[in-house]
Amino acid sequence: MFFRTCFYIAFAIFGLGLLFKVSTWFRYTIVTGEREISPSERVYAAVKGIVLTLFSIKILTLLKVFFLDVLFQIRILRESALRWFMHICIFGGFMMLLLMHALDKFIAYPLFAEYSSTLNPFLFLRNLFFVVVIIGLAIAVYRRSILKIPRLMTNYMDHYSIIILAVIMFSGIFLEATKIGSYKSYRNMVDEYADSDDEQELRALESFWVDRFGVVSPNLKGPFPDNILNQGRELHEVSCAACHSQPQWAFLSYGVAKLIKPIATGLDKANFPVFLMYIHFLSCFIGLAYLPFSKMFHIFASPLSLLANAVMDSETSNPANLATKQIIEMDACTHCGTCSIRCAVGICFMEIPNVNILPSEKIASVKALVSGGKINGQALGSILEGLYLCTNCYRCTVVCPVGINLQDLWFNVRESLLQKGHPELLFLSPLSFYRGLKSDGMGKDNYQKPLEVARQTIADECKSIVLSETITQKQIDKKFKTGLTLSPQANSYSYCFTCMTCTAACPVVWNFDNPPETLGLVPHQIIHAAIVGLPDLIFTSKMLWSCLGCYKCQEHCPQGVRVTDVFYELKNLAMKHIKGKAMNE
Repeated sequence: MFFRTCFYIAFAIFGLGLLFKVSTWFRYTIVTGEREISPSERVYAAVKGIVLTLFSIKILTLLKVFFLDVLFQIRILRESALRWFMHICIFGGFMMLLLMHALDKFIAYPLFAEYSSTLNPFLFLRNLFFVVVIIGLAIAVYRRSILKIPRLMTNYMDHYSIIILAVIMFSGIFLEATKIGSYKSYRNMVDEYADSDDEQELRALESFWVDRFGVVSPNLKGPFPDNILNQGRELHEVSCAACHSQPQWAFLSYGVAKLIKPIATGLDKANFPVFLMYIHFLSCFIGLAYLPFSKMFHIFASPLSLLANAVMDSETSNPANLATKQIIEMDACTHCGTCSIRCAVGICFMEIPNVNILPSEKIASVKALVSGGKINGQALGSILEGLYLCTNCYRCTVVCPVGINLQDLWFNVRESLLQKGHPELLFLSPLSFYRGLKSDGMGKDNYQKPLEVARQTIADECKSIVLSETITQKQIDKKFKTGLTLSPQANSYSYCFTCMTCTAACPVVWNFDNPPETLGLVPHQIIHAAIVGLPDLIFTSKMLWSCLGCYKCQEHCPQGVRVTDVFYELKNLAMKHIKGKAMNE
């Protein structure tokens, strides 16, 4: 009764959790479009899309992806044979245990007329699948704790997944092992099923079970005479053989039972099998209840992600379904770290301690952001930096084993944050080239707004000097020149004698009728301001942030001043200056 109540509670929590998670697929959104798409519209679009796909030629694509990528996990095999073997062991072994053992009343009993969990081949197969899952878990621990693959991060969800599966597996093995040697379990069986009341026959049966089935009896010790064993075998075949194969077929549990045989009587008297039964069942129920809220939810979301990405694309698919797909993709992430290992800028994490640089870690931050979690300004800046340092190389998307289009995800989250007014200074540099390529699909206002916000942020933070006013000695920052000489490239600014060749060669300057009025400072003036020590004047100049990085100024300089490299250094100092102020606040 207790376990049944616990199961109902766990199943109810699981059902509510599953309903909640599925509802988030239609309630949450990432893309900031011209209009918000309501949950009802998204549900309708999803149902319509599913029906149309199932009754089209695309059904063949779905079948192919289901068998190759979902069941056989070919994507993982292409990446790593060891990881593929690990996943197959955990997924295959656990699913077989679930179907054959945990759900035996619904599957095994209807399929097999004479099914019993203590009969062969089920006894052997259950132990075999135990071993398969444990091998998979051992490889998982090896990869994350011993192999120490660079940039493969392990969080509490990974620990939970390994621990809960390990508890379920090992408690099940030890429970079966203690039952094999349990005298109480044997007596309960005899009282219920034995077809004899004769003391001598029952004693012979007990002798047979001690000798052949590993029961540890407090009354009888072997070896036993052949005639006693033969008499016990006869009663066993009449009363027990229909439901019990020899426990040696349960090779793992029987091996454990042999190991604990010296203490089996004490464990039996202490009701240790009952304790293990509580541990095993409760761990199963806890795992079931927590599944929708853990990373293990990917067992539902990952197949959907793979199937959806196989038949959808950003050009022809319904925008409502694209919005839903991106939320599903975040739940599909298994935190395997493949994207981080292959990330082109992952190496930056060694120098910039921002975990959001790594794709696999950005997913968690984006999920918190999309779900409406409270994120302070510093954490938000960290997310934006991690999103923007992405080089859009598509490596993460190509290798993702669950088919997540990470590239589109990063871009859409970035735009969503920017349209809400969060400044990102990196947009004022040539690193915004990829965003420029996508500007046609954004609209002019959406493209320009983040640039204006970033420029205004710099103007607000660096307004101690106004170009039209007289500059005093107190406004000169002598430490600034020291900071600018950290690299040989930036140090070359001191060679400048203000000949204006860089300004004459600059294509940005050519673009305006009155460059000083539009840009604030032109290239040679920025270099001169650096010599004097006027950082705020430089940082608020539009020229610094409009530089194309074409190197024409640098190529034409007669003094060998590395003008473009100096500009890059100045941008880095500006961002460091703004970040420093933000952190102090």
